[in-house]
This record gives sequence, structure tokens and C-alpha cells, in this order.
Amino acid sequence: MSDATTLDLPYPHRRNPHRPAAAVQHDAWLQRHAMLGSALTPEGYARWDVPGLAALSYPDCTAEELALATDLMGFYFLFDDQFDGPIGRHPRQVAVVCDQLTAVLHGTPAPDDSPCARAFEDLWQRISRGMSERWRARATYNWECYFASHPAEAAGRRGGLPPDRETYLILRRGTAAMESVLDMVERLGRFEVAPAAFHSPPLRQLRQLAADIPSLSNDIRSYPQEAPRGDVNNLVMIVQHERGCSLEEAGSVVLAEAQHMVDRYARLVDELPRTYRELELGPDQSRTAQRYADGLTAWLSGYLSWESGTGRYQPE
Repeated sequence: MSDATTLDLPYPHRRNPHRPAAAVQHDAWLQRHAMLGSALTPEGYARWDVPGLAALSYPDCTAEELALATDLMGFYFLFDDQFDGPIGRHPRQVAVVCDQLTAVLHGTPAPDDSPCARAFEDLWQRISRGMSERWRARATYNWECYFASHPAEAAGRRGGLPPDRETYLILRRGTAAMESVLDMVERLGRFEVAPAAFHSPPLRQLRQLAADIPSLSNDIRSYPQEAPRGDVNNLVMIVQHERGCSLEEAGSVVLAEAQHMVDRYARLVDELPRTYRELELGPDQSRTAQRYADGLTAWLSGYLSWESGTGRYQPE
């Protein structure tokens, strides 16, 4: 596939200055929870630059909060990658793993023989601390959706055929974990958006675009790794299957779709001041909503910058 995978995003990325300290703490966290296992060397993991992703995604948070964000980003990758092997074709086995983590969300202690569950238990305690019941309820739902989507992804691998677009979107929005990633904009900033603003159509659309754009970009970059191992929930594969076209053409179609989303995102950002006026938000509510929107933009520009340089999607 062509290397032309760059989106024209009108927002420059920024980098959190606390990255070095977060990287040191992240290494200690990985060792404490034995997260790397035997299949991935520390050198191989370092090529992914997970601390760099956290620093680009959340450029304004404190050193302590960036350490949490870095551990969280590492967890997403390492949790997901365990299903790249044989277990990833057995939905029932995948569900056993995921149900343990879902139980942690609802107060069940993590089993001692599961490093993954114990690592998530540590993360969830740190994530939920100090947040309102309303925020924790939303975050719990989003995490449960993330975990519960993996058995369906395993079933798709067994079937061997790409899903239709509607099924793809439902499953991709689950396994990508983007809602929980975007919940962290509030958590790391220690603020919460008023319900009237958070659930307003413009912010809902902005949030969905901030979730979907990275997924489409990732589908293009990760295709060379996903196709050989039988992953089928990839929009490039779906377009290629639907159109009977070349891989090059399918990648161009997905890239154009992602760029259309970027352009729509920029228009929505420009319309936000009018949205706040129409909702009759007070000054504090408007500032908080704008802070959230700025956080979505920082995530989007930061992720795309990281993805273009990380070793995760490049051959050894």
C-alpha cells in the first residue's frame, strides 16, 4: 500500500513537558505488573513510544496525571495484543479474559493469577478516584463496551470475511476504546462538562469524529499486520471486498473518507461559540465545554502525529 496516509489536520500537535518522568514511571509500572510477558521484549515495546503517545495526546496535564495516561495507553496495546495469537479465534476464551476485567469495574477484586486484571484494577482505582458518580457511571459503561467487544472480534476472525459497514462501525467503536480515551480528557484535566453541553449534538458529533478519524487512519497503517493474522474488522479490507478493487485504491478511499471527517470536525469547532450561546450556558460552563473540545483536538492531532512515527506499525 502507498505511504500516502497523511491527513491534512489544521491543528498543530503539542507535547507534554513531563514525558521523561512519565516514561520512567511507566517502565516501573510495566515491571510491577509483569505486563510485557515473554512475547514482547522491552526493546520492541520501546519502539512504540507509548510515553510519546500520552504526551502528545494530553499535552496539558500534570506529571502525575501524565504517568497515569502513559500506563493507560500501554495497557490498551498490551491487552489488545494478547488476542493476536490463537486465543483470538476463540470467542469463549476471550470472553473469560474480558469478563474478569469487567468484574473489576463493578467491585470484584482481580484474581491473583491474572497480571492483566491486576494491572487494570490499579488503573481503574486511579482513574475513578475523585470523579463524580455521573462520570464514573459513564466511564464504567464505556469500559464494559470495550471489553465486551473483543469476543465479537474473535468471532469475526473465525468467520474470515469482512463485515458490512454498519457492523464494522459498531465493533470498531467498541474495540478501539476511544470513548474511554476521550473520557480521560475530563479525568486528566480534573473537570467535568455540564450534561447539557456534553450531550448536545455538536459536541456529540465532535466526539464521534475524534474517535472515528484515528480508527480509519489506523486501519490504513495496520493493514499489513492485520491481514496476515486473519483480522477482518478493517475498513480497508471492507472497501476492497465491496468494490473488488486493489489494495491501493481501497486505502485511498478510506483516506479520503477520513479527510472528509477532518474537514467536518474543523467546521464543528468553528461553530462551538454559537452552540454555547444557543444552549444559554453560563461563562463557566462555556469555558469547561471549550476546554473539553480543545482536549478532543489535542488528542486528535497528537494521536495522528504519534501514529506517523511509531515503530508499532513498522516492520522490525
